[in-house]
Amino acid sequence: MQAQLTEAFVRFVGPSTFLQALTGGVVIALFNLLGASLVLVWRDPSERSLNGMLGFAAGVMLAAAFTSLIIPGIEQYSDGNPVPTLVGIALGALFLDRADGLVPHAHYLLTGSRRTDAANPDETLPVDDEKLAGVVLFILAITLHNMPEGLAVGVGFGAAGGDPAQVGSALALMLAIGIQNVPEGLAVSVAAINAVLDRRLYAAVAGIRAGVVEIPLAVLGAVAVAAVEPLLPYAMGFAAGAMLFVISDEIIPETHRGGYERVATLGLMAGVVVMLYLDIALAG
Repeated sequence: MQAQLTEAFVRFVGPSTFLQALTGGVVIALFNLLGASLVLVWRDPSERSLNGMLGFAAGVMLAAAFTSLIIPGIEQYSDGNPVPTLVGIALGALFLDRADGLVPHAHYLLTGSRRTDAANPDETLPVDDEKLAGVVLFILAITLHNMPEGLAVGVGFGAAGGDPAQVGSALALMLAIGIQNVPEGLAVSVAAINAVLDRRLYAAVAGIRAGVVEIPLAVLGAVAVAAVEPLLPYAMGFAAGAMLFVISDEIIPETHRGGYERVATLGLMAGVVVMLYLDIALAG
């Protein structure tokens, strides 16, 4: 099965690393489209369901960070030397930490107003503006957090270098990130509906936009590692570190906030199992 799927992918896309990464970016963006569009038919997903799905997404990302990025980065692409990959992990986490610090300021550009905070208790927004600012920030945050996912897919195909024997691992990573994009896309659409964007089609479009960023980043990741091969373990570590930061800083706390932490935990375990199966089945 693994050999046939890899062979079919290479035959359809070709041996070009650029085209493989572009295809990978489009595929994971389409999974995001699927998730965002679910809001058109699943009109009122419960918080319990969303927490379980986001927990599943976290589990997939957690396993993928190790099986498809960290371990290959150390064992295959730096001859067992862990330092480059570990440096990349630290840089990826630091980048997301600093970028997260900038996101709360984005509403100045989008609303022209300030939100209430502890430092400025007299500065408020009207209720609708505050809700809109909240959903805009959430969409920006998800977009930011989709960046390492797109980068990871690109790095995976860049690491394969068009070698059919290595493409299976990149395909496993692509499918895993695509699958976990479904609950993320749905979460963005639901957040938009719960704010002021009560038109479901527009809310779905908001969710889709959050995933489009993955396409150029997938291409960028592949091109970068192909152009400067010694950067590969750093790039793999960077993508993994950014993904791990998102899991710990955003997804897990969010899914444990509403009293459904057990459901989220079971979802996470299911995600780990699915990713491990994909890695074994496709990477061989």
